[in-house]
Amino acid sequence: VTSGFNQIVNNLAKMHYRWGQNADVVVRMPTGAGVGAGPFHSQSNEAWFFHTPGLKVVYPSTPADAKGLLISAFDDPNPVMFFEHKVLYRSIEGEVPEGYYHVPIGKARVVAEGSDVTVVTYGAPVIWMQELIRSGAFSGEVELIDLRSLMPWDKETVMQSVRKTGKVLVLTEDSLTGSIASEIAAEIGETCFKNLDAPVARLGALDTPIPFAMSLEENFLPKKKLISAVENLLSF
Repeated sequence: VTSGFNQIVNNLAKMHYRWGQNADVVVRMPTGAGVGAGPFHSQSNEAWFFHTPGLKVVYPSTPADAKGLLISAFDDPNPVMFFEHKVLYRSIEGEVPEGYYHVPIGKARVVAEGSDVTVVTYGAPVIWMQELIRSGAFSGEVELIDLRSLMPWDKETVMQSVRKTGKVLVLTEDSLTGSIASEIAAEIGETCFKNLDAPVARLGALDTPIPFAMSLEENFLPKKKLISAVENLLSF
């Protein structure tokens, strides 16, 4: 079933490029851990679709961005995978403008400005980082970037921030190997090498299936390692 779905999405992703025909398809994908749903229903699988040319992938972290990105996805001639984190359904609130508005696909959001280190992420980890920044958990100023759109992703905003701070952590809830975070880290290393004051750091989940037990799931996720990962960069 999964193989057949991937093939359908792959074919749809080429329609506008090949024949100039719209593929007005938006696939909404509940995703993410934090609810003890185990190895199938808690998995992050956005990286499966990131590699498909012609397919756009978005992943909002706020109610306002969810509405604006969904409208942009409806209006896009290419198929869009719209990832929605299950925990965020239940745990966050926010003001949502009335009426019809767009959040541009491919444009990141600077959530918090800082001068010492950049953290690039998306989805639930945006909320994790916001909470830590507000609590004063870090010894330096953290600039937090919410990608919002994973394909295409906003290279300009990310590189501008990295050139300013000289240090960067790319954070994902997904397992680290073969992740979107790894691709972004590679791009930063190639583009901003001369601006870096520390190696590009990555942080993600373990390369294992997700356990059912909540205590084991917490160990699987990278959340508890965030402070040490950022502090290691700040002190480098």
